[in-house]
Order: sequence, then structure tokens, then C-alpha cells
Amino acid sequence: MKLRATLIGFTAILMWSFLALFTAASGKMPPFQLSAVCFAIGSIPGLVVLTLNPARLALLKQPAKVWITGVAGLFGYHFLYFTALRNAPAVEAGLVAYLWPLLIVVGSALLPGERLRWNHVAGAFAGLCGTFLIVGRNGIDFDGAYAVGYGAAFLCAFTWSGYSLLTRRFDAVSTDVVTGFCLATSMLSFVCHLGLETTVWPATGFEWVAIAGLGLFPVGAAFYAWDYGVKNGDIQILGAASYAAPLLSTLILVLFGFAEPSWRIALACVLVTGGAVLAAQDMFRRKVQPPVAAE
Repeated sequence: MKLRATLIGFTAILMWSFLALFTAASGKMPPFQLSAVCFAIGSIPGLVVLTLNPARLALLKQPAKVWITGVAGLFGYHFLYFTALRNAPAVEAGLVAYLWPLLIVVGSALLPGERLRWNHVAGAFAGLCGTFLIVGRNGIDFDGAYAVGYGAAFLCAFTWSGYSLLTRRFDAVSTDVVTGFCLATSMLSFVCHLGLETTVWPATGFEWVAIAGLGLFPVGAAFYAWDYGVKNGDIQILGAASYAAPLLSTLILVLFGFAEPSWRIALACVLVTGGAVLAAQDMFRRKVQPPVAAE
């Protein structure tokens, strides 16, 4: 059961790895407008399930703390991420924001029934180093003039890691509630769009297909899979394995001609893959209990 849930959680990481490709192909829609549209699309699978089985609507009735955590996690992360990108260089802001997998691994020590081991931390650090090679391929230069942007990126990392860790504590809450989180995030993003951006719609059918792909997978199904994975799977392995997302994203961009292969990508593959295997060694090396001798 735990292995299955961990693998389901990992599908979210795989879907997030397509985020850059779909975003690059989606045209020039402003970020909050894109977020509003994609989260609306992402809620559709959940709405279909609720429509086909109306009895599950009762599962949406949850304590306020569940709703606050969910909406703050999904909307708060994207709001802070966009704020970081508006106020700091994308490379540095992205690297700071991607501290969240490491924060999940370290923070998991605070969860009931979890035990933080050296291999979890070492695996997460290896993944962080691999991400540094990918994100900082053209150099890193943290400038104090962009403190607001870096601060938003740091809060972004804390927001997503905090959401993931708190979600684990709500393990009895059905994943159906993610549908409500997506709808609320869509509406709040739309409000931000109206106040901060100029509306831009896709120019071609291909761009609409890319936006639909974003909404159905990286900004849709991925959040349902992540919710189930962190609630029922190995959150430490998922945290360390999350560093595979920027690596896989880069490999996909290379495959589709949006980026060039390099030694950095090869070394990042070794670091991220090795880090994930190191973090998961407890799962790979389950001790076989000796059979009890018959009396």
C-alpha cells in the first residue's frame, strides 16, 4: 500500500516535469490568467467524479483548517512564485523556490511515525546539487537589489513544503477535496489577473492544446496524485525524488529541441538519480524477518 501510494505520488513529479514544455508552447498568456484557466481545467476531472457520484459531495465538507491549508498551499505557492519571478531574476528565484523538496525531507522529522535518517538528507542534498547544475547553467549571481523577489521565493518554498507536510497530517481527508482547492485557486488567480494583468488569449489552436495539457496534467491531475502520495506514501522519498522534476523537465526540453544537451545535464542525472536511490534505500532494503520456528 505504501509503495503503491509512493509511486502514485511520483507520477505527480513526472507530470510536473512537463510544466516547462507546455508553458513554453502555451503562448503569451499572463501568469495569473494562465493559472486561473489551468486550475479551472484541472478541477474538471474532480467535478466529473462528483457529478457521477453525488454522494461524494459530502467529502467536501471539511474543517476550516483543511480548506485554509489547501487553498493557501495551491494559490499561495503560485502567487509567491509569480511575485518572485516579477521581482528577481528567474534563475536565482527558481533555485531558491526549489528548496521545498529539501524542506519536506527535513520537516518530515516532525511528523508522527516518521524517522529522519542520514540517507534522506544526503539524498535531498544530492538532488539540490543536481538542480543547481540545471537551473544555474549560465551562472548564479544573487544581488541584494532583488531581496523582495528572493524573499518571495523563499516563502514560496516554505509554503509548498508546509502544505505537503500538513497534508500528511490530514490523511483521513479524501483527495476529492483537491477539486475544491483547484476551483478556489482558479477564482483567486482570476481576481489577481483582473487587478494586475492585461488579458491575452491564445493565438492558435496549438496554444490551446498546450494550455489544456497544462490544466489536465501538471496543474491538474498532478495535485490529486501528490495529495494521495504524501498522505499514504513515503513522504521522505517523495521529497528527495522531487528534484527529478527540473531534471526531467530539462531532458524533455532537449528532446523537443528547446534546449541543448550538455555535461551539466549528464552530471545532474547522476546526482538526482543517485540522491533519489539513496533516499529510498530503506524501501529497497526491507529486512526480511526470519520465520518463527514452530513449537
